[in-house]
Amino acid sequence: MPTPARTPVTLVGLGAMGTALASAYLAAGHPVTVWNRSPEKAAPLVERGAAHAPDIRAAIAASPLTVACLTTYDATLAALEPAAAELAGRALVTLNSGSPSGARTMASWATGHGARFLDGAVKNVPTAVGKPDTLLYYGGDRAVFEEYEATLRVLGGDTQFLGPEPDLAALYELAVGGTLLPALLGFFQGAALVTARGLKTDTLVPHTAKWLEMIISLLPHYAAEIDRGDYSDPLSSVEIFHAGIPYDEELGTEHGLDVRWHAPMHDLLRRAVAEGRGDQSISALVELLRDPTEHPGA
Repeated sequence: MPTPARTPVTLVGLGAMGTALASAYLAAGHPVTVWNRSPEKAAPLVERGAAHAPDIRAAIAASPLTVACLTTYDATLAALEPAAAELAGRALVTLNSGSPSGARTMASWATGHGARFLDGAVKNVPTAVGKPDTLLYYGGDRAVFEEYEATLRVLGGDTQFLGPEPDLAALYELAVGGTLLPALLGFFQGAALVTARGLKTDTLVPHTAKWLEMIISLLPHYAAEIDRGDYSDPLSSVEIFHAGIPYDEELGTEHGLDVRWHAPMHDLLRRAVAEGRGDQSISALVELLRDPTEHPGA
């Protein structure tokens, strides 16, 4: 049987992630056109079969589907503005960082120029692009997602449509991404602690992985508490975490660590106890995060 035709795709933006996206499409046999403000970044992809568009207008005109992967929505708008007229009737997918309001602005601009718009997020690093378990999710024009789902799935096997609101991917990107830096800082603090004793950081990895698995197992329970608004039957109470504050501070003093990054978390715990939430589930902290102006000391 003949091989099904692959959708031609234009990639705008050839940073580490954009290059990974273009590479995945080339590997899957799609006709790929690339464009970047710094054209020298296109050379390795051109050697592998990509077409290098001389300007952004030609890049957009080359394919029915454009995937823009720049740093921010503002950068995406600036790059695409000269090609606004070429977007009419074409599908535009944005994969960049930014806020939900930025996504809404981007969607309004794109659809205002006749584009069919879908905003997305890659929830992994560039080296994971194209793997079966790599997560990407999208919000916006459902018809675009359905038409190009197989093409989008080339970038990651766990590809999901969140809903028709164009800011959903940005919303979930920030909601999920909020766990990243605190978790990494905790690991880096642990690395500083064990290496000061002459131990290797890699000895932490299996124990940290097990700890993260435990945390993952608790998330459905905490989610249910938050959705019910009932924190009265805790697995771990606010007071248990509050009681650990002096140990964090002692750790820093004893081992010469900078633990000041704990201060905002300690502040939340102290305010929760001051509100009489000490015996509630630790998930009750969501109430302080929702509107800090309503809570003493905010």
